[in-house]
This record gives sequence, structure tokens and C-alpha cells, in this order.
Amino acid sequence: MGTFKIEGGIKLKGEITPQGAKNEALQILCAVLLTPEKVTISNIPDIIDVNKLITLLGNLGVKIQKIGSNAYTFQADEVNLNYLESIDFKDEGRALRGSIMIVGPLLARFGKGYIPKPGGDKIGRRRLDTHFEGFINLGAKFRYNKEDYFYGVEAKKLKGTYMLLDEASVTGTANIVMAAVLAEGKTTIYNAACEPYLQQLCKMLNAMGAKITGVGSNLLEIEGVERLGGCEHRILPDMIEIGSWIGLAAMTQSEITIKDVSWENLGVIPNTFRKLGITLERKGDDIYIPAHVDGYEIKTDIDGSILTIADAPWPGFTPDLLSIVLVVATQAKGEVLIHQKMFESRLFFVDKLIDMGAKIILCDPHRATIIGHNFKSQLKATTMSSPDIRAGISLLIAALSAKGSSIIQNIEQIDRGYEKIDERLRAIGANIVRV
Repeated sequence: MGTFKIEGGIKLKGEITPQGAKNEALQILCAVLLTPEKVTISNIPDIIDVNKLITLLGNLGVKIQKIGSNAYTFQADEVNLNYLESIDFKDEGRALRGSIMIVGPLLARFGKGYIPKPGGDKIGRRRLDTHFEGFINLGAKFRYNKEDYFYGVEAKKLKGTYMLLDEASVTGTANIVMAAVLAEGKTTIYNAACEPYLQQLCKMLNAMGAKITGVGSNLLEIEGVERLGGCEHRILPDMIEIGSWIGLAAMTQSEITIKDVSWENLGVIPNTFRKLGITLERKGDDIYIPAHVDGYEIKTDIDGSILTIADAPWPGFTPDLLSIVLVVATQAKGEVLIHQKMFESRLFFVDKLIDMGAKIILCDPHRATIIGHNFKSQLKATTMSSPDIRAGISLLIAALSAKGSSIIQNIEQIDRGYEKIDERLRAIGANIVRV
């Protein structure tokens, strides 16, 4: 088990470039299964979760070639469907939640898709019903083996239909869209997710020959086509990492420029951090954060009541950044209520921040009230363990702001979502060592 040793309380300075978006990459990589032609993808993040999916695709028979830094070609012209029934596949599929999104493309192109119950962060219940109900609506037969937690869907030919999703699931929408592009007739998906990464998937599929309209809205219409071709696609910068660097700059009172952030795809993220009193400026397509030497003050609502920051489906605030907002608020002036609606176990890492001296009241599994120190009392260095990707980066930010030496264990959780994070932090002055 890897460990980070961090010497905190150091001011950072410089430029940092966000990696390619993890959540987009997991969707885009699965889409290569929809065509026998070559697909070229650039700006792929070199992180554990994405690399696991690339390995899984290779074991499925996809021809993979690395053509440059973070760039690959994929060609799924000799897919080995027998691999889906192997013990190795059951082990690999369980290790990665993103593996669920191979089911839609396989079902659409080959008439069957299987997956073991996938893993991922232990942040609460993460249901798969939306995925499989969508496939059933398209005409697939569903089966589930309770003994080894193995899901399967099969269909001779999918047929387009109207469906109203029970929740605006991002991965569920992506999976259903990838199945529907090769279905016979028209598919209408209402209450579809509309995150930028889902928009990117739709744009890529259209470049491959799909006919998807309504991209960017919660009503998608898909005219099925006979086949898809190859294309070239570049993955967006990771908005979660961009939010992480904004939080890092504020907490360490550092002057940092975040390069090439794709402002038009950040939604409410910049303004949410501004509500915490953080100054950030747009310079071209960069974000400039000055050193907050006098701290930052949380704004109240118009009527003077305590600010509440809650997650919501896009274009609302992404749940993946609530952990960052929470840790940043510990050194703000003022109070804020964090409401994590989507996952009931994601706030449980706050006990580690309380151990470091943060003033946090965990109201229930979904809500926490934070009373900021206004930098009058620094967090204390400590030893802790990373429970999931986003809590892990939040604890890392806390450690970088705390005076003294902190140890973070189980850093594989951080490596799942952040590329070479220790090297990139050292480049802007952080004292962090991987042990």
C-alpha cells in the first residue's frame, strides 16, 4: 500500500495543467467497441481506473496502439466474446465501476453483453437499474446470476422506443445511448443526463455516423443506423481536477494559474467557489487564482441565511466536488452547510478533518455544517487513510495546508483519479514524497 508524506504549510506558486477527464474517458473508451474501424483518442489520463479499462478492452481483443503521450488508437475488428464468460473477465470487471459501460456497445453490435457487479468507490449505494431498464426497453432480455453477481442482456436486434429514465444517471444515459445508436428505428430518451462528458460522447458518436439530436439537453432523440465508422476524438480537461486545484490554491493561500480549462464546460463550478469568497479570474482559457493572504469570506444568501451548497444533476453542482468545497470551507470566514444528496457515505471522511482541528458538525450521512477558522488556527498535521478518490484529494489538500508532516495511506485511491499528482504538485513547490 502506497503512502504520501507531506510537509504542509508551504505557499505554492506556478502553473498547472489539468489532465484529461476521467469520467469522459471511461465512456469514450467503451464506445470504440461500436465499430470495427480505427478510433483515435487523445488526452487520455494516465490513471489507474482508465488503464484498467484499456487493459480490459485489450483482453476483449481490441487492438490498441499508443501513438503518443496520452494518445492511443483502438480497433475492435476482432472482438473475442468468449472472454466475457471467463474467470479473468469476472475479476477484471469487478475491479472497475466504469466496466458497466461496455454492456451497451456489446449488446448493440453483437447482441449480447455481460458484466459482473462492478466495483468503484465505497460512497454509498450505486444502483444499476437505469442501465438495464433502458436495455429492456430497447428489447433486450435480462438475466442475473445471484450466486456470482453476474448480469447479462441479450437481443437479436434492438428496437428504438420512447423511455423516461427514472434518474438522470450519467453512466446509465451513456450506456443506453451507445446501445440505441445501432437500434432499429427511433429512440427518445427523456430525463437524460446532459453533463459535458455525455455531450462529448454524443458528439463522438455523431462523428462516427450516429444520428443524435438534443445534445446538451435532457431530451435526446436517436435515429438508429446500420453501422458506425472510425473517428478522432480529444477528451476535455477534467473539471473535477480543475475544482481541486482551485481549492488547493485557496487553502494554501497560493498564487496558481490553471491552464486550458475549457471555461465553457465548467458550468456553475467557478461561481460556486466564488460563493466561498474565493477570487478567480478568467484569463483567456485559463483560471488565475491570486494568493488569498487575507483569507476568503463565505457569502450568505440574499436574506442573510447560512449558505447551502448542494449537489444536483448537470447543470447543477457536481457531487464529485463537494468534498473539495467542504475542506476549503474549514479555513474560510463564516459558515456553510454542505448537502450531499446523491451518496449517503461520502461525508464520512470528515472525522479525519475534525481530528486535524476542523470545526465540522456532521448532521447526518448527507449533511455537514462547517464553521471556518479564517486561518486564525491552522489544521494540525496527522496520519490518515484515503477512503475514496475525492475524499483522498480533499485530505491531501488539507495536509498541504496543515503545518507539519502528514501521512496519507492507501494513496492508490487517489491514483485512481489523478495522474502523477505528486510530481505535478512538486512542480509548483509542494513538499510531497511518495513512499
